[in-house]
Amino acid sequence: AGSKLREVFDKINNLLSGKPVQTERQTVLVTQHPQGLEFVYYKLAEKFVSHGEGEVSFHRDSAFPIAAVLSGIWELHPRVGEIFLAHLHKKCPYSVPFYPARKEGTSMEEHQRMLGYEVHDSKVEEQDNFLKRMSGMLRLYAAIIQLRWPYGNKQGAHPHGLSYGWRWLAQMLNLEPMADVTAMLLLDFLEVCGNALMKQYGIQFWKTMFFIQKSYIPRIEAVTSTGQMGCLSRLKSFVQKCLQEKEMPLPKGILTPAFWRT
Repeated sequence: AGSKLREVFDKINNLLSGKPVQTERQTVLVTQHPQGLEFVYYKLAEKFVSHGEGEVSFHRDSAFPIAAVLSGIWELHPRVGEIFLAHLHKKCPYSVPFYPARKEGTSMEEHQRMLGYEVHDSKVEEQDNFLKRMSGMLRLYAAIIQLRWPYGNKQGAHPHGLSYGWRWLAQMLNLEPMADVTAMLLLDFLEVCGNALMKQYGIQFWKTMFFIQKSYIPRIEAVTSTGQMGCLSRLKSFVQKCLQEKEMPLPKGILTPAFWRT
C-alpha cells in the first residue's frame, strides 16, 4: 500500500536526517557515533542491492515500490545513491554495462566472481540462479531511473534519470553480446524501461529498436547455443511485437496514482 511505503520512506529519511528512530528494542540515532551516518549510508545502499538480487528476482513487480523509495532517498541523500551504484556495479557488472574479461594471472574462480557469480568452497552457483539474481538487480535499476518519489521536490532533476537508461542501452548495444546474459538483460531492461524511454526519446528510440531487431539480435544468435535459446526467443518476440504495434507496453507492476491513495 502507498501509505505503508510512505512510512518506510519516512523512517529511513528520519534516520539519515539525524532524527531518533524507534526500532523494536531501542531508539537509534546516527549521531551516536562519529562514523554512524557513513555506516548507515553503506549498509542501506547494500540492502537496496540485496533487495534487487533477492526480492525482485522472485517478485518482479516489487522493483517499483523499492525503486520509488530509493529514488526519493537518493534525491535527499545523494551519498546513498553513489554507494548504491558502487554496490550494484560490483555485484552486477552488467548494470554498468561491462563484461569483465579474464586477465592474465586471474584464477577461473576469481574471474567467475568478477562476472557476478557466487562462489562458495570453489563451487560456482547454478546458471539459472545467477541469471535470476542479475535480472532482479537490473530490473531494479531500470525502475529507479524512471521513477520519482511523488512527495519530493519536483523542481530538481532526477538524481539518476532516464538519460542514464538511454546511455546504458547505447553502451549495451556497443558490446559484443554474451550467450544467455545479453538477451535476458536486454529484455528485462526494455520490459521495465522501454515505455518511459519511448516517451522521452521518440523516433530515436524506435531507430534503436529497429537496430536491435535487424543487427543486434542476429549477433546474439551467433553466440547462442541451441540449449540457450529461451531468452533470445522471448526477446525476439517482444521486439517484433513492439515494432509491429508501434507501442511499448507499460511495465507490469508500475505504480499508478491510485496506488498512492491506498
